Amino acid sequence: MAISLNKSRTIIRKALAHGRETELKPLSVIVLDSGGHVIAFEREDGAAPGRFAIAHGKAFGSIMLGMAGTAQMKRAEDQAYFMAAVNGVYGGQVIPVPGGVLVRDKRGRIVGAVGVTGDTSDNDAAAALAGIEASGLTGEI
Repeated sequence: MAISLNKSRTIIRKALAHGRETELKPLSVIVLDSGGHVIAFEREDGAAPGRFAIAHGKAFGSIMLGMAGTAQMKRAEDQAYFMAAVNGVYGGQVIPVPGGVLVRDKRGRIVGAVGVTGDTSDNDAAAALAGIEASGLTGEI
């Protein structure tokens, strides 16, 4: 199963709604498929223009490593050389912090990832999780 464009739009809409409801700074949200390709992206008014690359890096690392941002951050803290090597392999595209959330289907298979940026990393992850759950899928932060 893949994340459809319709589900991707739901994830983005609900993640942004969560941000507004909890008074977060302007967010940017990206949804990637299981191969790391962009399905959809939105940047709220007032969000910095460089947020696409940050959201992408959070989600891309989750897909390429098969571990969510929180686990990546722990790995970076414990084995900085490993994450530096990974970032070299992927051309500097991995941002190992919370806000990169793996997306699983009902069978537990990874079907994509969501990256959210704009507020604190933990708030970004909460917004991503809200969007993913609203779409009927499961998020792993």
